[in-house]
Amino acid sequence: MGSAPADTLLEQRIYHVTHVSNLPAILAARALIAGATPTLDVSPDEVRLERGEIPIAGGPAPSLADYVPFFLSPDAQLWQALRAGDEHPRLSAKARAADTYDFVLLVSTVKHIVNAGAAFVVADRNAEAATTRFAIAREDAERMLHRLRSDNGGEQLLDAELLVAGQVPLESVTLVGVANDRVRQVVRDMLAGSDFTPKISVYPPWFQQPE
Repeated sequence: MGSAPADTLLEQRIYHVTHVSNLPAILAARALIAGATPTLDVSPDEVRLERGEIPIAGGPAPSLADYVPFFLSPDAQLWQALRAGDEHPRLSAKARAADTYDFVLLVSTVKHIVNAGAAFVVADRNAEAATTRFAIAREDAERMLHRLRSDNGGEQLLDAELLVAGQVPLESVTLVGVANDRVRQVVRDMLAGSDFTPKISVYPPWFQQPE
């Protein structure tokens, strides 16, 4: 793959959805850490156990549980299901019962992950699915991202994941997307006195129920 497509792919945004109540622990650790126990877990216990039993052959970490998951779109299918309050095997009852506006999107780019020296894998769909293909080598990951972005107008991005091995340094998060001014103030208060100063943006479309 030539340098121009690769450079374009490095600018691909990635999105980690979490409840605002999980931010204090993330800030204390100064990282998103694979396998950490959140205050409010988006995933049910059985899905966490399942991810621990799914190996990533040849990957930089042994199982899905050893990766921090990111969506490749702010309209990822699982996030849309949570926004709609739908029953979904990958969503915990607590997450579905929570106010969607109390979630935040921690946004980075593939370039920031690379610059942090973190290893990553690209999954072409829901990482737990039996038919999911994983791109592990850098060239294969770039090729898969290019295909996901190109096929069907990028629709396949909605079910794909980027998985970062081990942890993601907090400094790699450049933007915190929030639903409204109230949550933005909550996040600002949490960050008060911290040297972590991402942009905090109110962007309601990311949080509205899908039509």
